[in-house]
Amino acid sequence: MASGSGKDVSGRDASGREGSGKGLVLVVEDEQAIAELVRLYLTRDGYGVHVEHDGDAGLAAARRLRPVACVLDIRLPGTDGTEICRQLRESGDWTPIIFLTARDDEVDRVLGLELGADDYVTKPFSPRELVARVKSVLRRAAGPPDGGRVLRVGEVTLHPQRRSVHIGQTAVSLTPTEFDLLAHLMQKPGRVFTREELLASVWGYAAHGGTRTVDVHVAQIRGKFGDAADVIRTVRGVGYTAND
Repeated sequence: MASGSGKDVSGRDASGREGSGKGLVLVVEDEQAIAELVRLYLTRDGYGVHVEHDGDAGLAAARRLRPVACVLDIRLPGTDGTEICRQLRESGDWTPIIFLTARDDEVDRVLGLELGADDYVTKPFSPRELVARVKSVLRRAAGPPDGGRVLRVGEVTLHPQRRSVHIGQTAVSLTPTEFDLLAHLMQKPGRVFTREELLASVWGYAAHGGTRTVDVHVAQIRGKFGDAADVIRTVRGVGYTAND
């Protein structure tokens, strides 16, 4: 199993530049059996994997190795998962993050999303589902294959190819998931999307994943947009729309 040695599962450098065509995924999980299971399934799918078992080592690895995605347990020895996320985001690192959480940790899940995490999976979980979530956040981070057309709603301009968002002339930093949620809404201004539709289209899974995820991401976008926050309008009892 990969560890803090700096080697991935193939024995090559843990940067993932060799032998991991899909890139390196950092897994930070203190339960060794769970970490090994996650490592096994990600490796089978073609990812390089680096595993750490405590938060301090996990944060250092995230900064040192620059993985394509991070899978973080929330409750870790040392620095916990939410603090790792907070420190990465504050330093301008928007690497996609998926949290592993206990089923009753709703407060922690919401906090993680508010700090800029892209998704979460509750324990016990299907390893195949976790791999699918990793694929999903990486697809969102890569953007549309054709570059897409520039989208404008009010003062907000979204450029899919550049993965950039501006309010007037001011750039706004969004996580990959925030970006794709906003893009999905802006593609059809005035069209009201239910939370379930947004989960299916943006996150790639059905409503059992929890519609609160959508609400938290919308709140995060609005918080970053300041006076332009009303670009996303809540339709009570239904969902959200981009103001036309």
